Amino acid sequence: MNGRPTRVWFVTGASRGLGQAIADVVLEAGDTVVATARRASALDGLVERHGDRVVPVALDVTDRAAVFAAVAEAAERTGRIDVVLNNAGYGLAGAVEEVDEAQVRDQFDVNFFGALWVTQAVLPVMRRQGSGHLLQMSSIAGVTTYPNLSMYCASKWALEAASETLAQEVAGFGVKVTLVEAGEFRTDWSAGSMVRATPKAAYDAVLAKRRHGLSGAYAHLQPGDPRKAGEALLKLVDTAEPPLRILLGNGAADLAPSVLRDRLAVWEEWEALARTTDFPQEPAS
Repeated sequence: MNGRPTRVWFVTGASRGLGQAIADVVLEAGDTVVATARRASALDGLVERHGDRVVPVALDVTDRAAVFAAVAEAAERTGRIDVVLNNAGYGLAGAVEEVDEAQVRDQFDVNFFGALWVTQAVLPVMRRQGSGHLLQMSSIAGVTTYPNLSMYCASKWALEAASETLAQEVAGFGVKVTLVEAGEFRTDWSAGSMVRATPKAAYDAVLAKRRHGLSGAYAHLQPGDPRKAGEALLKLVDTAEPPLRILLGNGAADLAPSVLRDRLAVWEEWEALARTTDFPQEPAS
């Protein structure tokens, strides 16, 4: 609309929170959305609001075969896939010592492997088209870390590394990659969407504040407006040369540069020691 090209989006985790809000904004702009969720019925609201421009698909992103089948079906039904929003994910609260094996594997299965399977499935479509844009929903927790969110941060750092590498591999095919490093948005992420490890008493004093913050007490009170996130991503995909990374929210925009400045300062402080570990250089002849 307003002269912009219409696009087909493939959005995971579209039934609630940030994913649903972004899908609404995209649909209101005239685009088509292949919306996925574990239960197709959870997408009924999107269908009611936007009609046949929503293609609802039941999908568990941890099932690689199901992901490939869903992407193939979406491409056949819509004719193309222009934008992927790898949004499906959730939080796992717990210190490194507190999380159990099943919780960690489940966290990575959704937050990292789910995005990886969707990416692998859609790349042949985008390569054939000679165009496409992958929006990888990272987090400010993919830039820095937070106590009591150890494995959530780890899953986002893994997504950051894979996606930065991916961008170098697919640029020649006309495929773009952007890591969306979002701050706190007004959703139930810290409430109903949060899995919590069994707390250990040894960490009661250390993690008391963080545990309260991730208890759901501040759900739906976060500063970020999910609809404005959708509007920002619409502007992003309309850009000829989108960035590899974009921060969303004032908190993220304030914090990320200071984190990187601190990291640079430490590297500079210890540079002399770093330079002691190579073999001596042969003198020039």
